[in-house]
Amino acid sequence: MRNQYNKTIIACFVGYIVQAIVNNFVPLLFLNFQRTYGIPLSQITLLVTLNFGVQLVVDLASVGFVDRIGYRASMVLAHIFAAAGLILLTILPEFLPSPFVGILCAVIIYAIGGGLLEVLVSPVVEACPSENKEKAMSMLHSFYCWGHVAVVAISTTFFQVFGIANWKVLAVIWAFIPICNMIAFARVPIASLIEEGERGFRIKELFGIKIFWVLLVMMICAGASEQAVSQWASTFAEKGLGISKATGDLAGPMAFAILMGTARAFYGKYGDRINLDQFMAYSSILCISSYLCISLVPSPQISLIACSICGLSVGIMWPGTFSKAAATLSRGGTAMFALLALGGDVGCTGGPTLVGLVSSIQGDNLKSGILAGVIFPILLLAGIIICKKKSKENITM
Repeated sequence: MRNQYNKTIIACFVGYIVQAIVNNFVPLLFLNFQRTYGIPLSQITLLVTLNFGVQLVVDLASVGFVDRIGYRASMVLAHIFAAAGLILLTILPEFLPSPFVGILCAVIIYAIGGGLLEVLVSPVVEACPSENKEKAMSMLHSFYCWGHVAVVAISTTFFQVFGIANWKVLAVIWAFIPICNMIAFARVPIASLIEEGERGFRIKELFGIKIFWVLLVMMICAGASEQAVSQWASTFAEKGLGISKATGDLAGPMAFAILMGTARAFYGKYGDRINLDQFMAYSSILCISSYLCISLVPSPQISLIACSICGLSVGIMWPGTFSKAAATLSRGGTAMFALLALGGDVGCTGGPTLVGLVSSIQGDNLKSGILAGVIFPILLLAGIIICKKKSKENITM
């Protein structure tokens, strides 16, 4: 019974690789867009904001149609939008009068796919028969990191060999992954998230549960803590520390993603022996420390190391919050996963945007922007403490 869902889980793993492509390929081109098309940093910031902003809208809208059309059809649509956006990224900047508008349109299209994937992948894996859901969820989310690593490593190698001027060829190559996975999702078995005879919580019901609000804030902070550094790591390393493009990509986002994936894979392997609350709390403290080192320590070498350590610290935040929510609210259903994905994307939008805005106000000083972002892991740590306290209260009642 469980073996037949192995292909489903593998397809979900690839789905998060697609999500990694959607979120992390274009940030590698930020400075190239600035140089080639004359797009200022303030507009570059809008690309990040729009990507996650559209995903946010899709997260909310999906509550109304995913259960109606089914998870399979929704998964297929998600991959179609992701592939189409990547391909149109190579066409629209020259086709439309404004290159920036062309890039924005492509970002909107692939962000729709990214938003659907964020809502769909986790509940599909959660529904698959598994002995330890928390381990499976963490391992699933580690594939986002390995996708991130692959995007940076392959893109950097491609730019070094063929030149960054040929980035459009690479964008089309990346588009083949969602196309192939779309075919896979048209065939693999997909289990039901809610047991027969039961129904999931509606949005109104979830809003009436106090612990859900704590989990939602935690999800916002998880997304913000991760992306506030991840989205700006390449630009920070190259511009803020004065190192080359290739070195910046490898030392910044790639090292970040490797350590983030390592943390998730570690919990995916040994999660049955580790207390999730403690792991998340210690990770939050490490994240706060890394933010402070990036922004306050004058040494470029230490700042780069802190960027990498930040990846290690945020690894458990997103999947850990999903796991806590699934365990706490077993009838959460599509609405819960959609709203948590919505919260995550609010954070993914707000984190990098806050960093970009504060940096612009401070004369494009990214260190100042990252210092402002330390508020997110601080709030996440507070949420973990509140959740743990609420759990103890429920046990004693």
